Amino acid sequence: NLPANASEQFDFVLPFESFLDIIGRGLSWDNLFNTYVVLKKGVDAERFNNKVADFIQRKNPAGKVEFFLKPFADNYLYGQYENGIQAGGRIEYVRLFSLIALFILLIACVNFMNLATAKAANRIKEVGIKKAIGARRSTLIWQHLGESTAMTLLSFLVAVLLVVLLLPAFNELTGKQLSLNWNTNLVLGALAIAAVTSLVAGSYPAFYLSSFKPVAVLKGKLNTSGGELLARKGLVVFQFAISIVFIVAVLVIYQQIEFVQNKNLGYNKDNLLYFEMEGKATANPEGFLTALRKVPGVESAANMLTNIVMGPGGNMPNVDWKGKKIAFQNSGVSYDMIETLGLEMRSGRPFSRDFSSDTSKLIFNEEAIAVMGLSEPVAGQVIDFGGRKVEILGVVKNFHLQSLHEPVKPFYFRFDRMYAVTVMVRIAAGTEQKTLAALTQFYKAYNPGFVFDYTFLDQTYQAQYVAEKRVAVLSRYFGALAVLISCLGLFGLAAFTAERRGKEIGIRKVLGASVLSVVRLLSMDFVRLVLLAIVLALPIAWYLMREWLGGFAYHIELQPWVFVLAGLAALGIAILTVGYQAFKA
Repeated sequence: NLPANASEQFDFVLPFESFLDIIGRGLSWDNLFNTYVVLKKGVDAERFNNKVADFIQRKNPAGKVEFFLKPFADNYLYGQYENGIQAGGRIEYVRLFSLIALFILLIACVNFMNLATAKAANRIKEVGIKKAIGARRSTLIWQHLGESTAMTLLSFLVAVLLVVLLLPAFNELTGKQLSLNWNTNLVLGALAIAAVTSLVAGSYPAFYLSSFKPVAVLKGKLNTSGGELLARKGLVVFQFAISIVFIVAVLVIYQQIEFVQNKNLGYNKDNLLYFEMEGKATANPEGFLTALRKVPGVESAANMLTNIVMGPGGNMPNVDWKGKKIAFQNSGVSYDMIETLGLEMRSGRPFSRDFSSDTSKLIFNEEAIAVMGLSEPVAGQVIDFGGRKVEILGVVKNFHLQSLHEPVKPFYFRFDRMYAVTVMVRIAAGTEQKTLAALTQFYKAYNPGFVFDYTFLDQTYQAQYVAEKRVAVLSRYFGALAVLISCLGLFGLAAFTAERRGKEIGIRKVLGASVLSVVRLLSMDFVRLVLLAIVLALPIAWYLMREWLGGFAYHIELQPWVFVLAGLAALGIAILTVGYQAFKA
């Protein structure tokens, strides 16, 4: 029994020889499979890679593939390769959320620094007395750092409790099975985060409070320097700039996910299900499909080598075309597959039972025709394709085999009776439940002992964007958390400012100032800071979102209204936060 988090999942294991028996042929050096190698102890993996680089060429001089080894432990997080070079993978999302967590923690630290330095006036006599009786500055620094450390450790304990309570909900949200297993690495890592947080949050207030001159503070004088005010305002700008970046990210990611859901893929994925042929059905595929089409609610049925949604690489053999190698995706299909998928023909026609010669012809997509440099019309044209004469039966309009991260690639359909074992069935809209029940009953009768294990194509398509959907959901939570923490800091700072300026407010009201004018007076300083944060954050947000969208071959265009809305949202939240305290004062 494999644990749920194991990378390799299977129902049972067979010897590889059984696979060769099933396909009825042996293998050549052109066939590539995942190969697992256990190296002897002490073997240097890099040197070993150099030794096997030309292994395929030695066995098959015509082969163009190079071997290279990668640690199996890295396969999950570092599984994306381009031209044999590691190019990211799931580790990018780990880094992304780690960076987000770091920024949220920084926002909280900024709040602590701002409030601690703003309330310094309340502690000036304490500092003055301690210095007057001989306390060194280093002693005061350690005292204030100790206070911030104690607060951080208390926060750490609350955080651990929250993790325990929220972990089940987080696992459900992300589709993971994380658990809190306290081992040495986790304990040391968590304590290190707590220690660094206490230093970052407490260092500036500690050095600031310990710098007061005893004579001045005992007289009640606290000279606020321009640099200090500038630093405090800079911290407010910093935290709101990060919050605005989060707001923009949430809006853009949501738009891109909506675009992915609604883009025309070139085929109709709705009400289309697929399953693998097995048992009696494999002996006579055409007879099975004929019987399947008679099931009430089935509009059409056909079979192909795999479902239309392929993985990142797909089946891409190199084909010689006029002296150059072109990587073509392809799939073997039966009659009626073009119609079942809802693909549009640009020229020519699909495979037909009325013409026996169709089985040796090919149907290309528009991208393949463009790459080969053929001009219209191409239907009926005979070309030298991969060393053999092939007639082009037709050209289908471009469609997306892969996620929108990938551009449309050259593709061709070939006729295949032997290996096209994936059955695609289109059912009538509105009759899903009734038709599925009828299909299950039909399959049970036709294939006794086999389970009708089907998948809707729409689900397979959506599965390509699981990571993006999780990013969208988590970014909403993280964005809300960042805005909330920023507002808490602004709320505290505004409350302290209103308290410190209490006498001023009283005098202004006695002299006839209106409530609205006092609110405006207290709010404008903070509003200016938020406006500055908007000006600084929007170019950064534009750059980051442009880079993220660059990971999609097809994506939305960044709209000005997104940035305007994010700025207005941040400004509105800040005005409400500060305005409440100002009105109360």
